[in-house]
Amino acid sequence: MRRREFLGAAASTVLAGQLQAATTVNSLIMLTADDAARIRKALPQATGRMAQRAGQLKFLADKEMENGPWSVTYHRPPNRDFDKRDYYSEGPYFWPDPKNPKGPYIRKDGERNPGRFVHNRNDLGAMCTAVLTLGAAAYFFDDERNAQQAARFLWTWFIDQDTRMNPHLEHGQAVPGVNDGRGTGLIDTVSFIHCAQGILLLEQSGKLNPTIAAGLREWFRQFLVWMTVSPKGRAEQKSGNNHATWWTAQVAAYATLIGNLGALDLAWEQYRTYLVPEEIKPDGSCPREEARTNSLGYSVMNADGFATLCRIAQTWGVDLWSFKSAKGISYEKVVRYVEPFVLHPDKWKGQQISPFKPDSTVFLGLAGLGLHAKDLVASYKTLPRVDSAWVTFVDLLISSET
Repeated sequence: MRRREFLGAAASTVLAGQLQAATTVNSLIMLTADDAARIRKALPQATGRMAQRAGQLKFLADKEMENGPWSVTYHRPPNRDFDKRDYYSEGPYFWPDPKNPKGPYIRKDGERNPGRFVHNRNDLGAMCTAVLTLGAAAYFFDDERNAQQAARFLWTWFIDQDTRMNPHLEHGQAVPGVNDGRGTGLIDTVSFIHCAQGILLLEQSGKLNPTIAAGLREWFRQFLVWMTVSPKGRAEQKSGNNHATWWTAQVAAYATLIGNLGALDLAWEQYRTYLVPEEIKPDGSCPREEARTNSLGYSVMNADGFATLCRIAQTWGVDLWSFKSAKGISYEKVVRYVEPFVLHPDKWKGQQISPFKPDSTVFLGLAGLGLHAKDLVASYKTLPRVDSAWVTFVDLLISSET
C-alpha cells in the first residue's frame, strides 16, 4: 500500500472511532508495565544516580501539592470571539511590523516576542508537568495524596464541563492579523505526552477513579481524531521538520493511552516512509533544522522527538531504532551526527543566535538503550541535568537500565 493510501486508511480508522484495544497492553508509553514494576521494586534499595533521581521526583511532587489547578478558561485572549474552552496561543517568532504597526505581524525566526499571548501555553505545560510528577510519585512511592492532587488537575483540564479544554487545537500559534491558528500550534501540545505518561502511571498505581480514566481516554480519542483528520493536523503531519516528528510521537503516545492499534500503525509507517527518508540526509543531518537561526537547538529538539517515538515503539515490541531506508538512512546517523555538538556546542558551525543548553536533552540516553550503545549512555551521563519532571523521569528510567 502506498504511503498516502495507508495514512488515509489509518486516519479513517481513528475518525470512525474503531478502537482496536490490545487484549494485553504492556506499554505505558516510555516504559513497559514490567519496567515500571521493576523500578518501583528497586527504589527502596537504590543507590547513586537512581536514588538521586528518585529523591528529586519526591521533591518535585511535594512542590506540586501547592500548585494548580489550571484551565484554558482562566485566562482568555483579548478581542477573540472563541469558545472560552478553546485553547489559544500565538506564534513565538511573530512581531508587529514597524512599518505597519496595526497591520499583520511579521516573522523574526528565533526571536521570541515577549508580548504574545502565552497564558494557555504556560498553563498547559504546568498542568502536564504536574500530572507526570504526581502520577509517577503515586505509582513509584504509593502516595495517595499525590494521586488525589493529580486527579484534581486532570478533572479540571479535561473533564469538568465548565473548565475543560475542547479537544482540538484550531487556535494554536495564531499570527495576529494573518490567521486565528495554524497546524504549527500542535508543537504546543508535545507536553501532553508527559501528561499521558503520568495518567498511565497513576492508573497503574490503582488510585485513579475509573470514571475519570474513561473520561480522559474519551478526550484523547477525540483529540487524536482531530490530529489525524483535520486540515491543521494533516498539515502538521506533512510539515517535513521537527513538527512532523513530534506530531508522530504524539500520535504514538495518545494511541498507546487509548489502545488504538490502527493509530499506532500509522505512527510506525509515518516513521518508515516519511520521517526517516524525507527529513534525514545520508550523513545524519536534518537540513530543515539546520536552516533555522537556532539550528543546533532545533536539531537536538528533532533528535529528542525521534528518540521519544522510537522508545514508545520499543515498548510495543516494534524496533524503529535499527530501521534503515532504501538509501541506508537511519536515525542512528542523526544521533552520531549531533552527539559531538551536544557535548561541545562551541564546535557547531551553524547559526545559533541563542545560547544552547544541553541540560534537557534526552536522546543520547534513550538511543543508547535502544541501540545497545554503551558509549551513547556514557555521553548522556556527562551532561548536566535540569531538575524538570520529564528529565527526572527519563533519567530515572535510563539509570534503572544501566
